[in-house]
Amino acid sequence: MTPPKPNVDVFERDASTGGSYVYTAENRLSCRLATETSLNAILATGALSGRSILDMGCGDGYYTVQYWDRAKPSALTGVDAAAAAIQVANRRKEGLPIKFEVADIHALPYADNSFDLVLMQSVLHHDDDPALTIREAFRVAPAILIHEPNGYNAGLKVIEKTSRYHIEHGEKSYTAGRLVDWIEKAGGRLESQKFAGFVPMFCPDWLAKTMKAVEPLLEHTPGLRVLGCAVVVLVARRK
Repeated sequence: MTPPKPNVDVFERDASTGGSYVYTAENRLSCRLATETSLNAILATGALSGRSILDMGCGDGYYTVQYWDRAKPSALTGVDAAAAAIQVANRRKEGLPIKFEVADIHALPYADNSFDLVLMQSVLHHDDDPALTIREAFRVAPAILIHEPNGYNAGLKVIEKTSRYHIEHGEKSYTAGRLVDWIEKAGGRLESQKFAGFVPMFCPDWLAKTMKAVEPLLEHTPGLRVLGCAVVVLVARRK
């Protein structure tokens, strides 16, 4: 009998029962705003364009397909441990030359330096061993891009403990300082860091609209953006 894997099984359930992940299928304003913020923050780095990319923990392929269309990488592969999610991703790509495969992100089935860059979008906060995942990413590519919930944001800590979705999906968050420490211990060095967004997923429309109006001021205010923004995006390179 296969032992349960809570961090994978819950996403298997979402993809199997809903035909996609909850936050990509949800039409709620907060989810639309938060996903677009994440897309734009990653695209703004310019790290994906013209490069061979491994999307580690690609889930249902919602973001992956958009990166193909909007970033124009030279090649794009997505892997995830949830087989049902990969099935959804393969349907979603509709003939695009993206490769989606089931794989363990702790032991990827690729040779050293198989890619130019590994994208880790909202993967580490579901992971039992983030440091190992970062080391494995640096094995298969000389550069990585990490997108994670901002662990400095006290409001996110409250949401993680009170939101049913966050509790069911084992959501947590890490500070940028901790992420940089894992990067350095894996033999990498930080090249850039950006805090972005303010709107959390699954909040009421009125709150999403209010927070979106405040978002530009927050993002452009030193200190406040570190403590208040929703996500952090880091680009790092192997030393």
